[in-house]
Amino acid sequence: KVYVLILQLNHASRTHRVVCFHAQIWNTANEMALRIAKEESCTYVHPFDDCLLWEGHMSLVRELKATMHSQPGAIVLSVGGGGLLCGVIQGLREVGWENVPIIAMETEGTKSLNAAMMAGKLVTLPDITSVATTLGVKCVAEQAFHLATQHRVNSVVVSDKQAVSAICRFTDDEKMLVEPACGTALAAIYEDVAKKLQLSGKLDHDLTCIVVLVCGGSNVTLGQLEAWKDEFGIIST
Repeated sequence: KVYVLILQLNHASRTHRVVCFHAQIWNTANEMALRIAKEESCTYVHPFDDCLLWEGHMSLVRELKATMHSQPGAIVLSVGGGGLLCGVIQGLREVGWENVPIIAMETEGTKSLNAAMMAGKLVTLPDITSVATTLGVKCVAEQAFHLATQHRVNSVVVSDKQAVSAICRFTDDEKMLVEPACGTALAAIYEDVAKKLQLSGKLDHDLTCIVVLVCGGSNVTLGQLEAWKDEFGIIST
């Protein structure tokens, strides 16, 4: 389920943390969070559509700049509401890597950015139908769509099966368990998305390296992974 974290300051200047589990779609949970924040005079912190969060994500690019000998040929990331996308694009501009392309990955049931880029305007999905629930935002942030139209962003959509398959292969390769949102980004490698973009001329053929942003695994268990493998008929090699 989607969770809503609300921070409330009482009169004694003490912080109370209240975690409410509500709905399986972020938009529905967010409506409740806004309502509670208004009724209880709480401080509401947006999970992706906030410039302070984008500044935090920019630090990823600064770290890459500080540790890599040359700029990457592309950066792969998954897109939900678009906060990470905003931060990375702004970070690339800050460090002088404006020409580094981004591969923005979504699943079929969460493709709010892809739908917007195809339509040339923001699009609200009718529903979220994906196991990648942390990407489940019906409409991508306006700033994410705006930056995606200005930067060299390749929007790619994969199936839930491809995302889960990527999790399985990454777990075998790196001994790390991640959630479907990460599997969505990892599918760019395991499903040869990057190679297909090269063949279509959307990525350079002489890529030095590709950076994949892998983050998020707190809401997945081995039991869930086994259930998804059964659901999608994935056989471990």
